[in-house]
Amino acid sequence: MMEKMIFGRYIPADSLVHRMDPRAKLVFVFAFIAIIFLADNVWAYALAAIFTLASIWLSGITVRFLISGLKPVMILIAFTFVLQLFFAREGQVILDLGLFTIYEEGVRQALMISTQFLLLVFMTSLLTLTTTPISITDGLESLLNPLKKIRFPAHELALMMSIALRFIPTLMDETDKIMKAQMARGSDMSSGPVKDRIKAVVPLMIPLFVNAFKRAEDLATAMEVRGYRGGEGRTKYRLLQWHLRDTLALFSLVLLAGLLGSLRIWL
Repeated sequence: MMEKMIFGRYIPADSLVHRMDPRAKLVFVFAFIAIIFLADNVWAYALAAIFTLASIWLSGITVRFLISGLKPVMILIAFTFVLQLFFAREGQVILDLGLFTIYEEGVRQALMISTQFLLLVFMTSLLTLTTTPISITDGLESLLNPLKKIRFPAHELALMMSIALRFIPTLMDETDKIMKAQMARGSDMSSGPVKDRIKAVVPLMIPLFVNAFKRAEDLATAMEVRGYRGGEGRTKYRLLQWHLRDTLALFSLVLLAGLLGSLRIWL
């Protein structure tokens, strides 16, 4: 599973989404997160799902690849579905299991919240899959530039986020190597009581944290050796360019917001 994790990974391609300006993609994702909460009925969620699937298709990334790389998140979504299904007690009773009773409103909330969560995960994953960490840094710094007038550290914040995204797959690979090394030495992390499984995680976390701190120290040393002193006075090798496709992408969000708002009012 660790080898298929897609958090923080970049998939090189020449799709329409890959060629978009990183600033447009950042605004697109943040706006989508806000717009999706306008959906409150089946038709609205169906429209949002079609919009998300169209975005995935334009990126050249398959839904199967997204699902296979987001298995831990899928487990969380399934848990959320079950939680809403059994603990929402409104509407007519659909199924009485004795200890638990499934209500009509529970099914509705379980489906809608799970769908909302799934669409958000898909859309935010597209950002890292189609944009290099360096481009995300440049785009975020450009969007935060107006805040520099109030001494907001835009460059430093963008750099920290870029480093965090870059090290997610690295730490995942490191975790996979440590797990295999522990299993080769007879450690069993997948069976036995919960208490024993928690104890088996301790030998995994200690070397992982040690390696993470060592990597952070090496990175800090490398940045100092190369003369990094913050964002003041730095020039850029990569210049961001806004194109018509970026404007059309944001305009599509305006249309989506209008349609979801209309469905919310009339249905």
